[in-house]
Amino acid sequence: MTRYLIRRTLQIIPLMIAISIVSFLIIKAAPGDPLMVYIDPNKPPPSAEDLARLRAELGLDQPLHIQYLRWLGDVVLKGNLGFSLSARRPVVDEIGARLPNTILLGGVALVVALVIAAPVGIATAVYRYSFFDYIITTLSFIGISMPGFFLALLLMQVFAVNLRWLPTTGMRDVRRDYEGFQAVLDVSRHLVLPVVALSTASLARWVRYQRSSVLDVLSQDYIRTARAKGAREGRVLRVHALRNALIPMVTLVGLSIPQIVSGSFITEFVFGWPGMGLLGVNAALKRDFPVIMGVTMLSAIFIVLGNFLADIMYHWVDPRIRYG
Repeated sequence: MTRYLIRRTLQIIPLMIAISIVSFLIIKAAPGDPLMVYIDPNKPPPSAEDLARLRAELGLDQPLHIQYLRWLGDVVLKGNLGFSLSARRPVVDEIGARLPNTILLGGVALVVALVIAAPVGIATAVYRYSFFDYIITTLSFIGISMPGFFLALLLMQVFAVNLRWLPTTGMRDVRRDYEGFQAVLDVSRHLVLPVVALSTASLARWVRYQRSSVLDVLSQDYIRTARAKGAREGRVLRVHALRNALIPMVTLVGLSIPQIVSGSFITEFVFGWPGMGLLGVNAALKRDFPVIMGVTMLSAIFIVLGNFLADIMYHWVDPRIRYG
């Protein structure tokens, strides 16, 4: 296991370099001039000399491979992701200000989806073809097929605009300066709608995966053997079935970890949640390429780490799995 962990860790380095090269080329190939964010439509346009000087200061007049090597050197040697063209501040500061908010939103949504999906999926498998199973299956298909932006707007219209139970956008009430428990309660109220919108699709998929996994395990020979020996159904499920049935869920949770960091671009944009998703959308609209690169690479890192964690959790759930 130790050799496997070392090998996988070393494989991350060339993988991240390859991802950074592809991402850098795609971003640079996108239409638009990043210097346009410096042009104020209410002021006289800058001269060609000013634009050329600014382009040289930002290194945008260099060949692509020089720009990439310069960016890579700053990241590796200095931990510097560049300078935000729109916010006029380091990209690290921009990400650092938004990352805790996204972790809060994504973490709560992940926990809610997991806590509900696992027992509901198991129950639909145990009581398959029952009225409960049909209801959950129907709701799951609706949740899977419903676009995220439509669900977010629907929740906002019903619970924020019509019923006025919950706030519409943001993370805090800008009209009041809450402290202590009142501040926690205020953030919690703003969390409800984004968490529901963000967790619905994952919850619906995970219920279906968990149901299918449990049904597959319950059809195995060792389950029939356990029942033939007189084991109670609860013990068969708890001891023999559930641990094996959790393996697909481990994969799904591992692959969902990057969402905690990258955030849901659509959900955060609709609800105005000040996280990584909203940062990425605004950066794309403003052609703020350094911020886009920073958000992309941070997401890629956590995608790789999520797969890595899923492999480790495989061994924990099923000790029969060995890595050479």
